[in-house]
Amino acid sequence: MSEKIGSENAERIKQRVEEIVKRSGSSFYPAMRLLGKEKRDAMFAVYAFCREIDDIADEPAPLEAKKKALSVWREDIKRIYANETPLSDVALALKDPVKKFNLPENEFTALIDGMEMDIPDGMRAPTMSELELYCRRVAGAVGMLSVCIFGDFSETAQRFAVSLGEALQITNILRDMGEDMELGRLYMPEECLNKAGIVITDNTPLSEILNHPNLKIARQALAEKALLRFAQAREALEKLNAKQMKPAVIMMKVYQKIFDMMQKRGWDVIAPRPKPSKLWMAATAVRICLFGK
Repeated sequence: MSEKIGSENAERIKQRVEEIVKRSGSSFYPAMRLLGKEKRDAMFAVYAFCREIDDIADEPAPLEAKKKALSVWREDIKRIYANETPLSDVALALKDPVKKFNLPENEFTALIDGMEMDIPDGMRAPTMSELELYCRRVAGAVGMLSVCIFGDFSETAQRFAVSLGEALQITNILRDMGEDMELGRLYMPEECLNKAGIVITDNTPLSEILNHPNLKIARQALAEKALLRFAQAREALEKLNAKQMKPAVIMMKVYQKIFDMMQKRGWDVIAPRPKPSKLWMAATAVRICLFGK
């Protein structure tokens, strides 16, 4: 943590950041813990930032309040790169990682832009292009910041980051479709809905889409997009040092497993959310730590 922050305050900020990451319950947490201290602290700070802005988009609040909260974060990111003191604890935690790992400002901005796409009422049957932009912002940006921290920002590493980010995000969309619709969000692209013969208007209740007998066709079409991105990520990984990328490789394996579980039970099944066993995830993490794959 920066010398301008007292050691006591620095420890408090570090604890707060780790609490945010732990509280999220994300499967990213154990993967990030495998990193050395500097890289682990950097990843925790980036992930805590993601959680903070994601909560702004997700939690019930007036539209203007959400916009203002995201605007405050934009200003804090600007302060970091202007070498000024940001206001929030999480932004303070980001200052050192930004310098040490040369993290690009535009990726933090992209993440905030992605959150703005989720307000006021969330996405509703976007075009495929809109969904790709959303995935690039909310997931690809995380990947780009991550590979910087892992120590490889080559063109191949960036391709790996963006492809994997989109694969993970689409897997999330397929897994969480029922919950998202309850929140008024439908990330399924209109092209996939059209392929399934599903017509949606501004007045169509999302419960009608959720119970449509052809929804499985739309889900299958989107699943094919995820498969392509997983394949592209694996292809890029073959040209990288997999051990250097081990947290990302663990997440790729976990999400590929989630995808496979959904595919095996059929795309007509929405719930419950599939989750690999703790034993499987532990064995996978050990294997990747030892062999990189």
